[in-house]
Amino acid sequence: MADIGWDSPWGELVETRMRVVTWNLWWRFGPWEARQPAITETLRRLDADVICLQEVWGVPGGTNLAEILAADLGGYHHAYAQRLELAEGVTFGNAVLARWPIARSEHRPLPAPERWEEFRTVLFCEVSGPRGAVQVFCTHLNWRFDHSHVRQEQVRAICELIAGTRPRDYPPVLCGDFNADPDSDEMRMLNGKAAAPVEGLVFHDAWELGGDGGPGTTWSNDNPYAALDLERDRRIDYVLAGWPKRGGAGHIVHAEVIGTDPVDGVVPSDHYGVLAELRY
Repeated sequence: MADIGWDSPWGELVETRMRVVTWNLWWRFGPWEARQPAITETLRRLDADVICLQEVWGVPGGTNLAEILAADLGGYHHAYAQRLELAEGVTFGNAVLARWPIARSEHRPLPAPERWEEFRTVLFCEVSGPRGAVQVFCTHLNWRFDHSHVRQEQVRAICELIAGTRPRDYPPVLCGDFNADPDSDEMRMLNGKAAAPVEGLVFHDAWELGGDGGPGTTWSNDNPYAALDLERDRRIDYVLAGWPKRGGAGHIVHAEVIGTDPVDGVVPSDHYGVLAELRY
């Protein structure tokens, strides 16, 4: 690799890419059995290397949607974590799917006051990719508009976990449904626009770096399921990557909103997702 200088601060740039998706799958709400094939087909077309999912259902003692998707997509590796059971004991959690083996994984609860407990988690997976390990964190924060203070505490807990997983040779990748606008305090804590929870730990927002300049809306009234909630359009789903390393490893080069198109007339989820391409 070429020497680093003022005109090449990262050295010779890595040209290979890793495709990362985040998407909230809306559990078993709405016409979930009809939506499942649409989710599968959308993910198949995206051909991502790492997929972070929220509102993933699971059957205690049985299968979960992550396991089903991993098999349907052609043998992806997967991890699933949950703290909440909804109707008839079906669980509600986060998942990571990866084209490459998952060397280790763990999940931790996210803090919330007892009266506002939503049993949120962060799932950590170390993916053994062909050009080195990638540490991936998948999360889903409290949803209410007036819970920014709760989400801020959850962001602090996530950053403490990420800081504790060092050393790593590739920037951490943090994905999920943060239920927060880009200018919220909780997101500003992550992107260096407010005091960082952990010194030296900041993230680039894939849409800000690699999007098309549009709003990047992921909760949209164009989506018939989302429109039922009578909320404003928002960008609340994110792929975030830590500061790039030598060769620009982790640098975000492209981002797009995904899941916007129906499959055989079926909209896959109430959320749109985000696809990002990172140097890897």
